[in-house]
Amino acid sequence: MQHFPVFMAVKGRRIVVSGGGDAAVAKLRLLLKTDARLEVYATDPDPEVVQWGLEGRLTLCRRHIEASDVMGAVLAYGADEDDLADARLAAYAVEARVPHNIVDNLNDSAFITPAIVDRDPVVVAIGTEGAAPVLARSIKSDLEARLPSSLGFLTRIGRSFRHAAEQLPFGRRRRDFWADYYGQVGPQAFAKGGEDAVAPALAQLLADHLSQTPRKGHVDFVGSGPGDPDLLTVRARRALDAADVVFHDRLVTPAILDLARREATIIDAGKEGFGPSMPQADIDALIVTHARKGRHVVRLKSGDPTVFGRLDEEVEACVSAGVSFAIVPGITAASAAVATIGQSLTKRGRNASVRLLTGHDMAGFADHDWKALARPGEVAAIYMGKRSARFVQGRLLMHGCDPQTPVTVVENASRADQRILSTNLAEMEPAMSDAALDGPALTFIGLAPRASQAVVRTLVQEAVS
Repeated sequence: MQHFPVFMAVKGRRIVVSGGGDAAVAKLRLLLKTDARLEVYATDPDPEVVQWGLEGRLTLCRRHIEASDVMGAVLAYGADEDDLADARLAAYAVEARVPHNIVDNLNDSAFITPAIVDRDPVVVAIGTEGAAPVLARSIKSDLEARLPSSLGFLTRIGRSFRHAAEQLPFGRRRRDFWADYYGQVGPQAFAKGGEDAVAPALAQLLADHLSQTPRKGHVDFVGSGPGDPDLLTVRARRALDAADVVFHDRLVTPAILDLARREATIIDAGKEGFGPSMPQADIDALIVTHARKGRHVVRLKSGDPTVFGRLDEEVEACVSAGVSFAIVPGITAASAAVATIGQSLTKRGRNASVRLLTGHDMAGFADHDWKALARPGEVAAIYMGKRSARFVQGRLLMHGCDPQTPVTVVENASRADQRILSTNLAEMEPAMSDAALDGPALTFIGLAPRASQAVVRTLVQEAVS
């Protein structure tokens, strides 16, 4: 992010614009929506600018802008459509320490003006850092279609009611009240009775919430999928949006955590095989402690919470404490990884079942039914198998597995830095070592990518070199 988005207070403050042509008119149409004091400096202003001046909506000065005009302004715009004049405005602004924007000149601007969806006082700003203005306008159009024109009115009524709503305790109860207002009660009252019906409906809603028994805490065990936010379920997004506290595993990506409410408490409860970990008993106790305080807790687990996630212990802690819970499934790492290689986990005539295995458990490398796994046509998906690669390879070969059995390793499945390694059982361990895998990886025994193995090997080698 090269431009940090902010909403600047401009009420009663000066914004100066140098220029009076088409570029200035376009910018002024946006600036006139603010409560700023607008000053325009132009020797030959557009008739529309002149009319705005006559109406008292801005102050028009029919001359070139000077350094003293920029002093004390909150923002300065260069819209002369002349390189020399725009450069002069930029120099004045830099000297006066006033943020400046040169219209249609990203490199010489100290800030940029985003596309805006205006539902005053609700304002949505959309920026692409100058890379794709057409895309910004497309997003703006989509949002304008989705946000009703009544939203501004509902927000103004809500703002006038904020003091009364402080009768509700800060946190979940107050948030639930506002969610009910903006999500249901406000829009429904406006649709049925117009503006006059909204305030009485809001007052009744507050009375209803004040008389309610406070909700008990609740825990959602949420699968965050393999890492791509687009693979997160709708129900998982809703849980994150409502969470007061989020416990997350080490493999949950920052892009997923960014979807949680900013006010939520984020707690890293990560574990690492053969490495530092938060004790499971501490995780269980913390989840219960927060839930007993009436908080909505989300236990965020990479992939699906029911697969190698210590779910049973955490659920049992909730049951013992009398805390309600729900399990929100996620897309498993195995499903995401196998999709990237164009295969299926089971196939008629190849394997009627698939085994999901862990490369290690709390006691070390995990042991399995190697004889069954070594049979021709078997498929296994091995989680946490990087460090156990030599162990798995040896056990399978020892039990008669064909050395040419295909092996595919998918690192960072579904993410932008995803890599695919295609090899065979005989070369499995050295190939994984050479690839220097440092992200979460899932190993498939008995599956090869639909693309040719030679091509995949080449891609991996290029990535490693």
